[in-house]
This record gives sequence, C-alpha cells and structure tokens, in this order.
Amino acid sequence: MEHGKRIMTIAEAGVNHNGDIGLARRLIEEAKKAGADYVKFQTFVPQDLVTADAEKAEYQKSRAENGNSQLEMLKRLALPCEAFTELKAYCDQLGIGFLSTAFDLKSIEFLSSLDMDYWKIPSGEITNLPYLEKIGRMGKTILLSTGMSEMEEIREAVRILETNGAPEIILLHCNTEYPTPFRDVNLRAMKQMERVFQKKTGYSDHTAGIEIPIAAAALGACVIEKHFTLDKRMEGPDHKVSLDPVELAAMIRAIRNVEASMGDGIKKRADSERHNMDIVRKSIVASKYIKAGERFTEDNMAVKRPGNGISPMEWYQVLGKRAARDYRPDERIHNI
Repeated sequence: MEHGKRIMTIAEAGVNHNGDIGLARRLIEEAKKAGADYVKFQTFVPQDLVTADAEKAEYQKSRAENGNSQLEMLKRLALPCEAFTELKAYCDQLGIGFLSTAFDLKSIEFLSSLDMDYWKIPSGEITNLPYLEKIGRMGKTILLSTGMSEMEEIREAVRILETNGAPEIILLHCNTEYPTPFRDVNLRAMKQMERVFQKKTGYSDHTAGIEIPIAAAALGACVIEKHFTLDKRMEGPDHKVSLDPVELAAMIRAIRNVEASMGDGIKKRADSERHNMDIVRKSIVASKYIKAGERFTEDNMAVKRPGNGISPMEWYQVLGKRAARDYRPDERIHNI
C-alpha cells in the first residue's frame, strides 16, 4: 500500500441475507456502522450458475439445510434483480459504497446498469474466458480474487482482462476453504503477486477471526474483504464462518490503526516523542564535588538523566579539561 492511501474495506454480505431483502438492508446498516467502505453482495441466476446435479461444497453441506444440491440451495438464497437496484439506492442513501459480484453473464449485464465503482471477480471465475472478456469490457477497475490459482492462471486471466480493456486490476490473495486453516493462508504470496505482476494487491479472507486481515493490512494490502453476518447462528452456508457486526467493527478499527501506523518508511524523530528527549536521555554531570580549576576525570564525572546538558557523546571532549567553576554532585556540567 502506498503511503497515505486508504485501505479499502469491503464487508462481504454475500448471501447472508438468506434471500430476504429486509435482512440485506440490515446488513447494509451494520456495515455502515462498522465503518466499512463498501458492502458487497452476490448476484446470480441459479440455473445459469450451476447444473441441476452439482453438489454443494463440504462446508455448505455441513452448515446449511438438508440436501446436497447447489441449485436448490442457490434458489433459496437468490435475490431478484430489482432487489439489487433497491439495495444500491439504500447504500447511496446511507453513504456506503455498493458492490455485488456477478456469477454469470446475465448478472454482469444487469449489474452494469448500477454503475458500480469496481467489478469483483470471484476465485471460481478466474478460468471462465467468456466471463473475463465481458468483465474486461466494463471499463472499471477490477478486483480479482485468486483463490485456488497458480501463477500462470492468474497471468492468463490478467492478460484476457487487459486485452479486453480493463484499465486497472487489483489482485486479491485468497484461499477458498471455509474456514481457511492458518497454515494455508500464505500471506507472503500477496507480496509475490505484487512483485511479479507489478500490480496493487489485497486480501480476501476466509479465516476464523480478525487477526489475518489485520496482518494483511500491515503487510501492505490495499483492499481487505471479509464475510460478515447479522448472527452466526442463522441457517445458511456462510453464517458460521462470518464475522458478526461487533467483530467486523473491531476488525475495521484495527485496520485503520495499522493504516495510520505504517508511515512513510523513513526513520526519523516523531513530533509526539520530542518532549521525552530531555526526560529519558542523559547529560554529563559531576559525580562528586569539583572545585574550579580541577580537571574533569572519569572519577569525578558521571552520566545521568535529564538530557538537557552536555551530551554523553561529548565525553572525551570534556575529559581532561579544567572546571571553570565549582560543581556540586549531580550538577550538570557546562561552560567548559
């Protein structure tokens, strides 16, 4: 992250509205309260996204309603297009950015009418050529999640997007397991992508808790995305691995603190610590009574706080000189 640039925080509501626009509106309200820059949903036409016999992921099987069909699950979680138009207007009203990830070509076409600031490409679409071509032609900055990807797959996706006119691509490091084991996060890969592709990088997190997004912020992520929910106990595939509103707010506060602490990378004295210099640094003082004309020696000098006298760095310049006047023990030496 460049010095002085704000880390973009995305509160990923995803499908945690459970197909209820009222819950979606509440998610927007909580994202705004937490201080997120954007709240993000997912837009899809279920029958265009999966086949009828596509099974759910393991984490979806264990955390959602009975049955293993992705299609049936997605039908229960989908919102109609007009709902996203309403949600975008509500975001505008509250003063928080609106984003939604499209998962099929029809959804890209619809979302283009909402004039979003960014297009977010999920990890599963990084090998979807027609999808990438269409997103590239949207002419907006793209956030490209790279979960499950090898470097060559990322390189090819970037090439396709840029060939089709993408003006800027921000690469989001990601692991798609819910929750991601800490041993598999590999945050340093974010910096590798930054070096290799010479692009800004960020992090889309699926770990439990808030530590890893905060670490990503310290490592230089310019975007942090994290799932959140109104209540982890709700029925649905993603609630249990999402943050609740209190945790989301804590994560964003911590990211802002990290952001403020990064500085410009130049080691120098900060204004806030100048008043401590005299208090904690030291001066050359008399360690015993010294009479005028007596030479300063290692036996009659010492180094003690405060630091508003002659610096101990000048020890050898003082050593051997004669005192211009009498000194009491602990009196700072001067006028040599």
